Amino acid sequence: MRILVCGGAGYIGSHTCLSLIGRGHQVVIADSGVNSSPRVVPRLRRLAGVPVPVHRVDLRDRVALTALFATYRFDAVLHFAALKAVGDSCRRPLEYFDNNISGTIVLLQAMHAAGVRRLVFSSSATVYGEPAQVPVREDAGLSVMNPYGRTKLVAEELIGDLCTADPDFRAANLRYFNPVGAHASGMIGEDPCGEPTNLMPYICQVAVGAREKLRVFGGDYPTPDGTGVRDYIHVVDLARAHVDALECMVRADRSFTVNLGTGRGVSVLDLVHAFERASGRRVPYEIVERRPGDAASVYADPSLAHELLGWRAEFDVDAMCRDAWRWQSMNPEGYRTVARRDAAPRGRRPRIAVARVVDAV
Repeated sequence: MRILVCGGAGYIGSHTCLSLIGRGHQVVIADSGVNSSPRVVPRLRRLAGVPVPVHRVDLRDRVALTALFATYRFDAVLHFAALKAVGDSCRRPLEYFDNNISGTIVLLQAMHAAGVRRLVFSSSATVYGEPAQVPVREDAGLSVMNPYGRTKLVAEELIGDLCTADPDFRAANLRYFNPVGAHASGMIGEDPCGEPTNLMPYICQVAVGAREKLRVFGGDYPTPDGTGVRDYIHVVDLARAHVDALECMVRADRSFTVNLGTGRGVSVLDLVHAFERASGRRVPYEIVERRPGDAASVYADPSLAHELLGWRAEFDVDAMCRDAWRWQSMNPEGYRTVARRDAAPRGRRPRIAVARVVDAV
């Protein structure tokens, strides 16, 4: 199939592109460049060994998106394009509503006009809010606690309404928990703009010497070591799940929603110690006050994903840490490590120079 991957130059999107290509699918990337680097694409091309057309398109740009659908005949769309930081969403809710919800609406309209009726949507376990019990099943109550989570839930509802209105439209909503790790080559990985908002990249930056120490929010939770427990999933496992979901959706001709996680809870200190083993580096940390809204323990029940997709996570936390450290040690400044002459100042992304096609061969 020929697949449009929206946000395909980002962290999860880039790994999923490799999985798609590995299964024999053709990939076209649409990415605004807001949460990605143009240096991802040459690396993807080297790893995949095939051409990867990439277009700089913001999903809210109706004209550019319509032109993209007119240029290619797509069989399906994978939608990763979103602003994604919980804390940032609380400071800038309108920007998140505009980018994540408006962008999804324009994408659905463009798909409908072009007759493309297969969508895999990158959702999030944030739609569960603070779950009443763990492990979390797909039929758990939905209750968002921040604007980012609200945008994911609204997008899921919009997609569901479209599935109801159009009997030929199929969608897979994938609610994933905490993606970490990197490709085994060390060529692509997670490169956050500015200060990391997720635990693993922060640990990586402390280990590589870019930051002094890790702040652990809360040491008095009702968990084995007092720190929060989460379900960390290797990004390569997650990428594979997207391809499994796409192929299942087409094969079974049905829509579905599944959790993507390992089903195992890992505490903050468990992850720190695993990373120290993998890297051979000490990760200094201090325990500070809890953050409002953080739950003590959240991890998935992934049994439905196994039942429907035949998928389950393969990598354990030690593999996640080894691959994350390989990426960070090979790229101490992320994608800015290479081609320093063209690098932007720390915390900022280099601008993409070409208006439409960033990198296509």
